[in-house]
Amino acid sequence: MYFFSFYMLKGKKIILGVTGSIAAYKAATLVRLFIKQGAEVKVILTHDAKEFITPLTLATLSKNPVLSNFIANNNGEWNNHVELGLWADLLLIAPASANTIGKMANGICDNLLLATYLSAKCKTYVAPAMDLDMYAHPSTQNNLNKLRDYGNIILPVGEGELASGLIGAGRMLEPEEIVFFLDESTRLTEKLKGKKVLVTAGPTYESIDPVRFIGNHSSGRMGFAIAEEFARHGASVTLISGPTELHELNENIKRIDVTSADEMYEKTVTQFAKTDIAVMSAAVADYTPEKVSITKIKKSGDELHLKLKKTKDILAELGRLKNKKQLLVGFALETDNEVANAMKKLTAKNLDFIVLNSLKTKGAGFGHQTNKVTIIDRKGNKTDHKLKSKTEVAQDIVHKVMSLMHA
Repeated sequence: MYFFSFYMLKGKKIILGVTGSIAAYKAATLVRLFIKQGAEVKVILTHDAKEFITPLTLATLSKNPVLSNFIANNNGEWNNHVELGLWADLLLIAPASANTIGKMANGICDNLLLATYLSAKCKTYVAPAMDLDMYAHPSTQNNLNKLRDYGNIILPVGEGELASGLIGAGRMLEPEEIVFFLDESTRLTEKLKGKKVLVTAGPTYESIDPVRFIGNHSSGRMGFAIAEEFARHGASVTLISGPTELHELNENIKRIDVTSADEMYEKTVTQFAKTDIAVMSAAVADYTPEKVSITKIKKSGDELHLKLKKTKDILAELGRLKNKKQLLVGFALETDNEVANAMKKLTAKNLDFIVLNSLKTKGAGFGHQTNKVTIIDRKGNKTDHKLKSKTEVAQDIVHKVMSLMHA
């Protein structure tokens, strides 16, 4: 049962997007609940949604005209999707059909709702609604993962009897559950407000000559997901990233680009003094060439010998500098004696907890959208997490940080 004593939605400007699903009838209750919480609501219906609920019903409840087409009337007036995207504090698509989810994930823009979604500056929430086999299909799950990676919030689905008569997962959450979810999610943005977070991400490239370098397969996805999750909770995040094609989404993230381990060391140590929480997820090179050729090394002979020297240990230095009010998190990627090696690193580098990756699990580690981690804290508490998206892993890591802050 949900007792509505919410306040986080009061005064919020909400766009409710309704797509072609039998669950569209629940949109009327959603609008009523939003209005009751003191929110202002504008509804956008897709063409197929009109087959399930009338614009008149939603216009009456929202006290705003219901929008559906780009052209508003015969006088040449139009519904400006850019202005709608700027107006909203949050965009909720409920119900979100498999068709609309697929279009959102792939940038297809063939109606007013999709154009507004692509223009929106606010957080977007997606409440899936479809039959169980459609929901479980790999293409649907892949599209939902894409949306998560883009920074959208995917609401869970309910289980029960579906429109097909089958029983399983795929039901849209009830309106009361959705309002509760949104209120709690909005409340999250207050939890780390005022906190300064430092995150490192991606690989480092250690130059051999102007053309070649020593590097690794890190994509930076894990670090970027962590930065986004901290920012979602209201923190001011500094993201120091090695070379990657990824882009930060949240305006609370300040990005600093580096290339080498030495550059990452200098930027990280400089930023650390004004940091409350630091999560070091970058895959920093342990060794770098002792000498870098100023010209391209020409191929000659059967062998090329490179003399390498150790890079500066960023995590060890931060552990040495850390004060009692700071929280420091490290990562360990191990192939042998994983837990023992991770705990050794945890102690040696003065960490509050360590996130252990294992390359033995298919789908985990570098180059994947998913990861499987074990979180170990300095008290020896060990939590094994199942294989899940890196966005969800980031949520686990941030949740652990907050639990230690309030312990």
